[in-house]
Amino acid sequence: MTGETSPARRSRRGSGAVTLHDVAKLAGVAPITASRALNTPAQVSPEVLRKVSEAVARTGYVRNVLAGGLASARSRLVAAVVPTIAGPVFLQTVQSLTEALAEQGYQLMLGQSGYTDSREDALLEAIIGRRPDGIVLTGILHSTEGRRRLLAAGIPVVETWDLTPTPLDMLVGFSHAEVGRAMVEFLRARGRRRLAVVAGDDERSRRRHQAFCDAARGAGLPEVPLIYVPAPTTLGSGRRALAGLLASAPGIDAVFCSSDLLALGVMTEAQARGIAVPDPLAVVGFGDLEFAADLYPALTTVRIDSVAIGRQAARFIVDRAEGREVADKVVDIGFSIVERASA
Repeated sequence: MTGETSPARRSRRGSGAVTLHDVAKLAGVAPITASRALNTPAQVSPEVLRKVSEAVARTGYVRNVLAGGLASARSRLVAAVVPTIAGPVFLQTVQSLTEALAEQGYQLMLGQSGYTDSREDALLEAIIGRRPDGIVLTGILHSTEGRRRLLAAGIPVVETWDLTPTPLDMLVGFSHAEVGRAMVEFLRARGRRRLAVVAGDDERSRRRHQAFCDAARGAGLPEVPLIYVPAPTTLGSGRRALAGLLASAPGIDAVFCSSDLLALGVMTEAQARGIAVPDPLAVVGFGDLEFAADLYPALTTVRIDSVAIGRQAARFIVDRAEGREVADKVVDIGFSIVERASA
């Protein structure tokens, strides 16, 4: 078959990608003019912009933002790493981070690291190689190799959902140990004396609940029975954990759970056994997820302003990416205990 092949078809026979030259030829303009139309449309006439836009639509061209970023050292891409997307606790942070970055012309790339350093290390290596304008991490505990790579990369980093006086770079979060201590005081003030813990087996949860146990001991309360379950936590693991607690410590009168989902499982198992909540058994959660207020009884829990975490992380990254000085690199957003009917 004779005749000139279209730019889109010809490019697919070669590299498989439509190029800017293909778009320019189809639009009848020079490549530099097509580039201006895509990157700085105010510099070209409406007619040229229309022709280039139509050519882009016809060819399916997507400009190479990485290639453009090499000249300006800007990718307008931010990477975020969370332990899991299976549980809802980090979703509001991711959503607010995405929205706040988009308002400033940045896009978010999301990675799931699990709860092991080795998976986070592999993910960080892949992310750093793509040279994003910033990296948002969950937590402050990273492997020696991971910390070394992050520091060597020179990429702005924000650690979230935790607190330390020695962050890698910037940090927005709260103290898990303070949550544990505050919850002991809350339960003591309501007459609870035989406390127990059901917790996910991850580092942040462990520190929160170790502080809870230490505070109970310091207050002269009986030793706190503690059951760890695999992270991410589930309703089923909460049910099984309460069954284990009742078998080993039948006199408990309050259970502090590391997530609202675990607390829902504990409440479900209590109901199945004919144990009333909050008397004789109080149940408290962590996260203040959407369903917490609608349970019966409504769930007492710890509220973290996860939206504020995401928006502050975005501000940190955008300020640094655009050359603005960040004066206060650590932001403690705190927490609050939301008292409802379950405790």
